[in-house]
Amino acid sequence: MRSTRKARTKFYALSAALGAGAVLIGALWSGFDPPPLIGTAAANPSWWKLEWSRTDFSRSSVDFSEIMSGGPPKDGIPPIDDPKFKPVSEVTDLGDDEPVIGLVINGDKRGYPLRILMWHEIVNDTVGGVPVTVTFCPLCNTAIVFDRRLDGRVLDFGTTGKLRYSDLVMYDRQTESWWQQFLGEAIVGELTGKRLKIIPSRIESVAKFRARAPDGKLLVPARPGMRRYGDNPYRGYDSTSWPMLFKGEAPKGVAPLSRVVTVGEEAWSLDLVRKKKRITKGDLVITWEPGQNSALDSGRISQGRDVGNVLVQRQTKDGLVDVAYGVDFAFAFGAFHPGAVIHTE
Repeated sequence: MRSTRKARTKFYALSAALGAGAVLIGALWSGFDPPPLIGTAAANPSWWKLEWSRTDFSRSSVDFSEIMSGGPPKDGIPPIDDPKFKPVSEVTDLGDDEPVIGLVINGDKRGYPLRILMWHEIVNDTVGGVPVTVTFCPLCNTAIVFDRRLDGRVLDFGTTGKLRYSDLVMYDRQTESWWQQFLGEAIVGELTGKRLKIIPSRIESVAKFRARAPDGKLLVPARPGMRRYGDNPYRGYDSTSWPMLFKGEAPKGVAPLSRVVTVGEEAWSLDLVRKKKRITKGDLVITWEPGQNSALDSGRISQGRDVGNVLVQRQTKDGLVDVAYGVDFAFAFGAFHPGAVIHTE
């Protein structure tokens, strides 16, 4: 027992050290000044109010001790508010197997490369007439698209610089409420308890997106020199034994940073999906095909190992339709769905 606690303490210390290092490296690469040495500071609402004067800290659904600073200040990881696109046929600097978040709404087909989202984490966009927020949390490998409409108004989102269970905490600019990216739920502020609608999207390779949307568009950097797009600042992260800046329990039966295919409160290990190639449960159909780079392996995303393409659909009387799913790290799924099942066989 004593040795286990000692090992866990070492993991936390290493995570904090790596996290601070990643923040400083990211700051140097990205152009924003590193914040003071409060990068991994614990929760302190009295200090938070200095930066978040409009946030109602009297309303929350979580213990503030679960929220910590990841390093950057508010919007220190800058969201994209005026996204630029090019026809997929004109984009030549992406490897065929690089991952994108593919989104199709009302015939409008757009792909958001993780090589860009790695450095921005949030894109506020309108697709097919629907206001959306496209999000990616590198520490949890969580890619989710949300409908920005809520109770008759449209929200815009930014990054708080905070983490909970290593997951991105977003904020809306209208009320400065804080939102948990993994759940799409407001956890602090005026909108506490509200949930955003998740829109089905695909985590797929450039080649897959190009094949199903030859007339689609791909997000491109507005300022290509602003970041080292194509580089992975978290080199080797998905091969480490413990998640960065995570204080929680390890999932049972799988490695914390192993990938799991998640649908609601149920998950299947990627190893199982890869082995079976096709899994059905009721009207749910999960498939796997090779040909997608890990964004969190090699120093260059285009050289990341092959983790494959996962697609989750539901069988209806009109055929297969896409459903919302994730290919997340197991620790994150377990943290936000404690006690939920992860199928491994």
